Amino acid sequence: MRVEVGKAEPIAGGAAASVVIGGARLRLYMRQTLMLVKYTKSREGAEAAAEALRAVGVAAEAREGAGGFLHVAASMRRLASGARELREAVAKAVREAVKAGLVPERRAKRWLEALERGRAPPRGYGITLSRSGALMVRYISTNPDSIEREAQRLADMGLVEGVHFTVKMPEGGRAGYVSVLKEGLVYAAWLAARGYDEKQKPAAEFVERILEKAERRGGAVYEKVRKAVEAGRAVGSLRLFEVRGVEVEVGGRRHVVTVLSWDVDWDRHYLRIFIVAEVDGVESLYTAAFYRVRGRVTGQAYARASAPGGAEADAERFAAVVKALTGIEPRMYMSKGKRPVFFLGRRHLDGFARYRELADVVMGWLVATWPGWQ
Repeated sequence: MRVEVGKAEPIAGGAAASVVIGGARLRLYMRQTLMLVKYTKSREGAEAAAEALRAVGVAAEAREGAGGFLHVAASMRRLASGARELREAVAKAVREAVKAGLVPERRAKRWLEALERGRAPPRGYGITLSRSGALMVRYISTNPDSIEREAQRLADMGLVEGVHFTVKMPEGGRAGYVSVLKEGLVYAAWLAARGYDEKQKPAAEFVERILEKAERRGGAVYEKVRKAVEAGRAVGSLRLFEVRGVEVEVGGRRHVVTVLSWDVDWDRHYLRIFIVAEVDGVESLYTAAFYRVRGRVTGQAYARASAPGGAEADAERFAAVVKALTGIEPRMYMSKGKRPVFFLGRRHLDGFARYRELADVVMGWLVATWPGWQ
């Protein structure tokens, strides 16, 4: 259906322009938000406007208002989901309003990005930081059905309630929320990047929309979201068999690491990663063990006195393997028996999760061992 747009004109608080869809004429208001509206006392005119909007992919219906008027309205979100000819016509009006100095460029940029992509940011989600600096991504509503639908949408995507998101239902007139944890954002980004799962598309759309909204906030909020998304996308992005002849520096000396084979062993209490690697021509088995302490991921590893060159040489080679695979050199201390022991943390486990051969097991273990989740 043909869509035509008139010249942007100044109004209080912004600009307006006429938009003709087929034979129906509506008014586009560009103030704090973008809204396409039809006000009339003619039911026939209102129904025609609603039908015209539906013809270009926008859900709309005529509603009765005060003073005998009927109105048809399409918000920014609906316009962004409409047909390309409608979005291009609206975008043209927005650009004219910016050029005429009637609408701030920063505000218009958000509208134009949504119109170009064919979608708007997720409704109801707020992104902010807590007083402690923790990332907070929340869908807020006073409608219990809306909260339930959003929680179900996340569950259908593959996120686990209690692990990746929490739910608080509205009570006593107060709003409830669905709160996506940082762990959930990382997990969603991983699902989106996998590429072979039926959950990929909705997860990808969710992550992109949250990222877009965070980008508009900028600053520390955007950096937190960006890092969480990058961490999720990195999971499973590498291959262990490609780690061949990798050079790393440990203790002021350079070492060459080649991975030969690997295995994993895990249950609800621990996760062990076994790596057979050749370091400087010496082949050996290295074991990294992870577990949870009061909900936090921690781990350790021991050097073997029976290894070629003794415990100290084995410790240096182990540190080289971990650094080559995770990018982070583990911290070592000496036990009472003078045995080298390594501290391992969540950053090391995230580093191992970057490898496709380990990713599914690591992500599954993180879910299975989350405090309180069965």
